[in-house]
Amino acid sequence: MISKIADRHLSREACIYIRQSTMGQVRFNQESTERQYNLASKAQALGWSSERIRVLDRDLGQSGARTTNREDFKTLVSDVAMGQVGAIFSLEASRLARSNQDWHRLLELCAITSTLVIDEDGCYDPAEFNDGLVLGMKGTFAQAELHIIRARLHGGKINKAHKGELHFALPVGFVFDDDKTALDPDQEVQGAVRTVFELFERESSAYAVVRRFQELGLRFPRRSYGGAWDGKLLWGRLTHSRVLGILANPSYAGTYVFGRYQACKQIGPTGEIRTQSRLMPQDEWRVVIPGHHPGYITWDQFLANRQRLAGNRTNCEVLAGPAREGLCLLQGLLLCGICGRRLGVRYTGNGGLYPIYQCNWRHREALSRQACMNVASKPLDDAIAERLVTAVTPLTIELALEALTSLEERDKAIAAQWQRRIERARYDVDLAERRYEAVDPANRLIASTLEKRWNDAMQRLLELEAELANFERQTLRTITAEQKRQILQLASDFPRLWTAQTTAARDRKRMLRLLIRDITVVKGPEPKLLRLHIRWQGGTTETVELHLAPNRAEAIRYHDTFVAQIRALAAIHDDDEIVALLNRDDLTSSTGKPFTVSMIRWIRYKHRIPGPSLPAGTFSVSQVRERYGVSMWVVYYWIDRGLITAQRKKPGLPYAITLTDATDHSLRDWVAKSPRLASPSPNPN
Repeated sequence: MISKIADRHLSREACIYIRQSTMGQVRFNQESTERQYNLASKAQALGWSSERIRVLDRDLGQSGARTTNREDFKTLVSDVAMGQVGAIFSLEASRLARSNQDWHRLLELCAITSTLVIDEDGCYDPAEFNDGLVLGMKGTFAQAELHIIRARLHGGKINKAHKGELHFALPVGFVFDDDKTALDPDQEVQGAVRTVFELFERESSAYAVVRRFQELGLRFPRRSYGGAWDGKLLWGRLTHSRVLGILANPSYAGTYVFGRYQACKQIGPTGEIRTQSRLMPQDEWRVVIPGHHPGYITWDQFLANRQRLAGNRTNCEVLAGPAREGLCLLQGLLLCGICGRRLGVRYTGNGGLYPIYQCNWRHREALSRQACMNVASKPLDDAIAERLVTAVTPLTIELALEALTSLEERDKAIAAQWQRRIERARYDVDLAERRYEAVDPANRLIASTLEKRWNDAMQRLLELEAELANFERQTLRTITAEQKRQILQLASDFPRLWTAQTTAARDRKRMLRLLIRDITVVKGPEPKLLRLHIRWQGGTTETVELHLAPNRAEAIRYHDTFVAQIRALAAIHDDDEIVALLNRDDLTSSTGKPFTVSMIRWIRYKHRIPGPSLPAGTFSVSQVRERYGVSMWVVYYWIDRGLITAQRKKPGLPYAITLTDATDHSLRDWVAKSPRLASPSPNPN
């Protein structure tokens, strides 16, 4: 060992690297820590002065599987790379690193900078082939040792978990009674937990449970871990995350589960490999033991709660969402026929009294200048409610029950076939057991073969029983005669229940979601026409056409037929006569009011309808004005002075002017001789 230590090594620092994997080892395995600190004496014995001996002990309590949080190891690697370290002292190779990547990287740097590695077995120069090979093998053995230790511990945990005996921290509401899990004897704790499940059953929302707890002034316990309050219950405010954790924990259903969370490795932002816990799907849980301990709810209630939580998600475009308190009946059920996204609800008007269904995804993503559609909620809600009431009738329910009875008979036949398979598998297990018991134990080859056949038969039986349980839970349909009678009674009372004032909007939405899965809204080829494609829960589809009411401007606009009628009447009648004729026939305006003269005048003005035509051989004021080239006021002056003959039926109507040859000649002279009329010569026509 001393022969490999040269003056160039002694002139540099000797680093004593000290590490324990966990703080528990630091606290309880003090002999190992003391042995590592004694390496400083060994360095002095090999020739290093005390000033050049540096102890690196900041990695106590850190795992050697990675370099994360191992500050002294990073310092050691950087000093070695800079050639400032003459030798590295360590109790064994696993103290430095249990990762081949970190270990071989350190050896490569030591070989380049002529840094020695010294442990209890000897002194190694990584620059030499044999020493580098031995150190590489030691690093490999250290990593293999870590893998073997981890595999043994994990195997023991799995084996204990399969028996339901692996203990871990219990959620609030449970305590350990010897080695068994039992309900907390504190009735206040039990009451708080049961209240969470009861409120969620009623409110169908985790946020609603939290809100009700706050409104009622209730508290919820949490268990403290570590410190002076270790294991004690602390009462405080219930949070939304706590409610989600309670509803998603199968322990409250009396089921022992191991493997809900599994460790997975990920690459961090800076390139380091991190280990994080990941929530696993239910079908990938390693151990599931139903009925392991008393619970607060049943397993079916637990599954229903998880399904309801999944339905409460608002970041999914196809799920219907929970039934909430809003005015809109179809909230969460409507899908846009243009982009396929879910329609949202927007409350417009003073105080939000006029809700509409709106799809603005394309507009929000700058893919369109306007929303896909904006539809008032009331017409759609009324149309779907009317269709729902007509669909739920005693006749349709009776037909559905007959179909269900047929499906029950078919499922029973399939279940009977499953039972025959189970019986045959049991016979194979019994036969294999009898053959195994009948064989001579001394004949080990045959005994081991028969034992394997027995185990395979038992495994096949367990698999078939699990498949049968899954079939009965997901496919098998069973309904009692009393339930059928109650369903028929509900069908006859459904219209009255739907329209009752005591039925809340949320209850109507829940009933609607039991029958309808979703509704796709498509614009029809004509304006104000919508096609509602209803997808029922049973898979049947149906299309309902809905004609929307016109807007206010279109609603009060007069039809072309009525305008034509006014045009025909105006040819021979004045406005007063038209009003009298319309009111006599009990006709009303577009706003539902009796007709007035001002209304008829506005219609004539809007549609440019002239009044009654003048008698033959007469002229209007404008015609006389153009004939003589004078202003309209001169013509009225002539009428007032009696220079021309003019008649009208009543004040306000146009004049009918009669012109004789003598009158025409005198008027032309008047215009020609008048010094005040500065207009061109009159029209000879």
